[in-house]
Amino acid sequence: MAVNAPSCLCVCSFASHSHCKYGTPNYTTVTSPFLSSVLTLKRKTPMLHSTVIKHPQNPATTRFTGATLSPHTSWKLNVTSNSKGDLLKDESCAIELPCLPFTSTEVFVPSATTTLHLYEARFLALLEEAMENHNNFFVHFVLDPVSDFGSSAMPSFAASYGCLTLIENVKQIEFGALVTIRGIGRVNIVTLTQTEPYLRGIVEPKQDEMPKDSSSLNAAVEELKLAAADLHRLQLKLKTSKDEQLQTPLWNSLRWAEKDGFLDCNKVFLPRLAERISFAALQPLTGATTSELQVLWQERLRAMESTSTIQRLDNVIKLVKESRALIAAKLALQSLDL
Repeated sequence: MAVNAPSCLCVCSFASHSHCKYGTPNYTTVTSPFLSSVLTLKRKTPMLHSTVIKHPQNPATTRFTGATLSPHTSWKLNVTSNSKGDLLKDESCAIELPCLPFTSTEVFVPSATTTLHLYEARFLALLEEAMENHNNFFVHFVLDPVSDFGSSAMPSFAASYGCLTLIENVKQIEFGALVTIRGIGRVNIVTLTQTEPYLRGIVEPKQDEMPKDSSSLNAAVEELKLAAADLHRLQLKLKTSKDEQLQTPLWNSLRWAEKDGFLDCNKVFLPRLAERISFAALQPLTGATTSELQVLWQERLRAMESTSTIQRLDNVIKLVKESRALIAAKLALQSLDL
């Protein structure tokens, strides 16, 4: 499904080659990407041939040629401390971080949380670098094919919808690791500085414009919080499988968004409170259907593009109220044992 091009993105052109690592979707998922369950990341195409990175505001191109990496047969997480990772504490608005690409149906928003299953050597190396050198931070972003950037015969991909991501928990298992992550704030990927064994890039924070009317903004925030609280209570009443969490993703994200002073990083990368809350309500419903998740995906893409907190709040309030009516209808059917 076509979406509007983001206002700031990198365009990556990959050589046509049977061993292009990032030229096709590289991940398979075992569940819906919006549910707070495990996503399995699996390479479908093994090795990068070459990459051209372009930026819309800079016509010059930089070429990177990737070296191959043989996957390890075993891996052990070797991180004892993240005290070295002070990169996010400085006053610079541009930082270099490891970057993990996904498709647009897996767009990640600030305040959201999910669990990844990482087991390839290059992804485990990315995890270790993020934990050891970057205070548990990396960038989750969307890598999508594009067709309107130049006339090169090489397939091109847009790197967009970047989200600064915090590693909250790592559980080492027999094959790789289960990694719980949290979206922190939006970032623009200015350029990629490394393509092997995994991507690394320079990113800058992307935040909403300062609102002109704080009273309207505060009123919208309170309206959203009340509507979200109602939706949370209704979701808890639904009959669900034994695997469903008692705490809904919506409530988890709202509680996180309302924290203050909880991150040891440069504040320019942390959205303001109202902006965090506007994203927090963009979470999957209990027992969501495919069509309901499709609506959520579209709203997440629109929210990531917007630079108006009040406009996003208005859109999300509408979505939450519609979701509240939907859950109420499901509860009515449930009471009739239909």
